[in-house]
Amino acid sequence: MNQDLLRIIDGIARDRNIDREVVLEDLEAAMLSAVRKAYGQDEEAVVTIDRQSGEIRATVQGEPLSMSQLSRIAAQTAKQVMIQKFREAERGSIQEEYLERRGQIVTGRTIRWEGGGMTVDLGRAEAIIPKSEQIPGETHLPDERIRAMVLDVREQGAAVRIILTRTHPDFIRRLFELEVPEVAEKIIEIKALAREAGYRTKVAVHSLDPKVDPVGACVGVRGSRIKNIVDEVAGEKIDIVRWHESSQVLIGYALKPAEVADIALCFELGRATVVVNEDQLSLAIGKRGQNVRLAARLTGWDIDILTPVEFNAGLDVLERALREVEGAGATLLDRILAMGMVSAADVAEVGVEPLVEELQIDEALAEAVVQRCHDEARRSAETPRKSAAAQTAAEDDEDVAAPAEPHESAGEDVAAPAESHESAGEDVPGEAGDTASAEPQA
Repeated sequence: MNQDLLRIIDGIARDRNIDREVVLEDLEAAMLSAVRKAYGQDEEAVVTIDRQSGEIRATVQGEPLSMSQLSRIAAQTAKQVMIQKFREAERGSIQEEYLERRGQIVTGRTIRWEGGGMTVDLGRAEAIIPKSEQIPGETHLPDERIRAMVLDVREQGAAVRIILTRTHPDFIRRLFELEVPEVAEKIIEIKALAREAGYRTKVAVHSLDPKVDPVGACVGVRGSRIKNIVDEVAGEKIDIVRWHESSQVLIGYALKPAEVADIALCFELGRATVVVNEDQLSLAIGKRGQNVRLAARLTGWDIDILTPVEFNAGLDVLERALREVEGAGATLLDRILAMGMVSAADVAEVGVEPLVEELQIDEALAEAVVQRCHDEARRSAETPRKSAAAQTAAEDDEDVAAPAEPHESAGEDVAAPAESHESAGEDVPGEAGDTASAEPQA
């Protein structure tokens, strides 16, 4: 009988993932509660279980006691205490396990929906995917297998609440680790990632091995790897771009599939002014500004997109403002442009101090330049002028056609590319009314 008790204890510890010693201590505490229930709380009682033989030894006031002598009520008390202790130990074990798995992907089975939240059976525990952590437009059937990332684990009353997510950017990162061995083995690094769940994700990748093409490895043979990831996130469009240390080059990659004509970086403002031809404007902006917004978050730069007409108009205003400042030499415009300021509004926003420090000009001259640029920028803003984007919208739609097949799709046959950009899904050009600028924290 005593050996049978040890086998039962070992089984409980294994099935509930509880330490064997904790199970023995909980069982001793339950038996001690039963003894005190039968003989009184003030009596000196001791109950021990031999760890080797499983023999139960109980004493009351130093006198030996057989557990079989206890009443049914005392035995019921022992049972209730034992169940409570085991549940507390199991709850602690589950909390510890999933705290360690935070940020990792788990697989479960959908069981029910409550208030928009989805409850998932993980085996030993139940977890919830709140509506805010579900991919927009995605639906799941009962008893459907689902993968999600552990976002948070917290105590809620007498239970452990496990929060899962399918919208967090790191969910895409973990899927790449599962589907692309080179990412899991740290041969390929995911240097940056920007996501709008359910719509589009941009991933910048870099290879530590010059023999391994990071974009091609992530796409896989005939697009097999990226297709598995896209299928997991309900067809969400995924752009894979090549990482580059140069911000100018990286911004050009990030704005793919649009072709960029020129990029000017202003480090004082953290702003990149990107010039694209009018036939590339819609692609650069993306649907509802999505492409430029994600590119800004991926690169960490505030991106302004201009057509050549808008860019030259801004230069004309800046040049006119400088001509009207006494003491501004002919080379001052070129020096200001070299700092990445391509409009009078940029100079006014930067202010006096950077001009004095970077251009080594007199403070009084810098103040005059900034003031004049501020006045010209305000005057230009007050002058009604149809933007290139509005002009594009006014033209016949047939005259504004996006370039044929600007990028590859995971739904098609995709060979390992030599280009710096791959995209899974179909790209949708932006509308003419979309904003042409985006900040990194969109």
